[in-house]
Parts: sequence; C-alpha cells; structure tokens
Amino acid sequence: MTVPVIHVTAPVGPAGAPLVLLGPSLGTSTLVWDPVAAILGSRFRVAAWDLPGHGASPATTLPFTVGELALAVLDTLDALHEDRVHSAGLSLGGAVGLELMLAAPHRVIAAAEVCTGAKIGTVDGWITRAATVRAQGTASLVGASAARWFAPGSIARHPELAGRLLNSLRDADDISYALCAEALAGYDVRGKLGNIEAPVLAVWGEHDLVTPESSSLEIAEGVVRGRVERVADAGHLAPAEQPEVVAGLLAGFFEGAE
Repeated sequence: MTVPVIHVTAPVGPAGAPLVLLGPSLGTSTLVWDPVAAILGSRFRVAAWDLPGHGASPATTLPFTVGELALAVLDTLDALHEDRVHSAGLSLGGAVGLELMLAAPHRVIAAAEVCTGAKIGTVDGWITRAATVRAQGTASLVGASAARWFAPGSIARHPELAGRLLNSLRDADDISYALCAEALAGYDVRGKLGNIEAPVLAVWGEHDLVTPESSSLEIAEGVVRGRVERVADAGHLAPAEQPEVVAGLLAGFFEGAE
C-alpha cells in the first residue's frame, strides 16, 4: 500500500466552528476553491488539500489508488487533530470524498460531491492521458482542459481566474499528474454507494461534459441519503465559476446536517 503525502492548509474561520475540508480536481490546486472558501469562512472553519505534485503537495513517483488518497486525507485530519469533518470534493477530490466515507464513515458528518462521479471517464481514456503527460507534460493538456473545465463564455468573463487555474495545470508535476490519472483508471465505487450512510449532496454544472447530471444522480440515488443540485452556467469547475451559488448550496447543506 502506498499512501502519498499531501499538503493541507491551516484551518481558517471562527474558533470552534465545524471544519469543512475541500478537495481539488485533477490539474488544479486549493486555488480552485478559494472563492468558495472565502464565503464559507464566515460560518465554518475551512481547510483545503492538494493532490500529489499539485500546489503545495510534494511530487511522488510511487503509484497509488484513489482509496489511498483518502487514507492520505485521513492522515491530514489526524495531524490537524480533527475527529469529524464536512467533506467537499471537486471531481477527483469528490472521488476521494466517496472513498473517505467508505474507509472511515465515522469521520465524515456530511459530504458534498461536486462535479464528480462514482466512476469518472474510461479506463482507456485515463491511461492514454497518463501516457500523453509522461511524454509531453501537463502543458500539452491546457487547450483541451480549458474546453472541459469552463462553461461557454466563462473564460472571457473571468480571464484572470481561468488563467491562474490553467497555470496550475502547467505547474503540476508530470509524473504525479500521470499517477493521479492512472488512479482514476482504477477507480469505481458504483457497487459500494449503498454503504455510504452520511448525508450526501451531489452537485453538477449545467455545461459539465466530464461528470454530467447522470453522474450526480447515480451518486444521490446510490447512497442511503442523497440529493442533487444543479449549478447553472457552470462547467466542470463550478466552484470557481459560480462560487456564490456553490458556497450557498454547501453552507445550507452542511448546516442542515449538524
């Protein structure tokens, strides 16, 4: 078993408030949650973690599974001396959130699964992407990622934010990114959703082609207590594109689950 080392930000927010732990999508960093974190920070303590070789997390050369990423998140919670948290994960971060509830259900009060799925993409697609990055680097993915990540017109409306997110993709460690892609190739918890008893909110973006409405419905209908919400005018990175909407959904959901 390989449990990678990941970096988590120091919790920020009112002392004694519940902790919301934010997980990122592949190719981004804690940056993708910054606008939402700023809003949630008035009611919750908020921390965010980076994938291996992304943001502030160290690079790795050792293969790992999505389940082992969840164990890495548990290690960060232990380091923060946090017993139970609200989990919010975007795409791969959401996949880690599902694995976290399967591995340690007593540690998660409630989970928001944002633009994610119980299975994401195809095995061949992830293996091909990993090979591309190993050969050509993450910079080779920028054009295609821009098309996948954002709703039509979003880059023009928010050029600075889009640029910073695409730069986080360029800056990601190539091998670590490839290993994340290979972890997603082996990820599939569709048959285990019925074991998840914590309240789950599945959120999808109107223009998300990577994890569309059907992915969120599968999660919400598969877990014991799930529901679905749609974010209008958002692609795959809904928290970055529509932070006020996403923050409102998460705040209401987490407060109702206390």
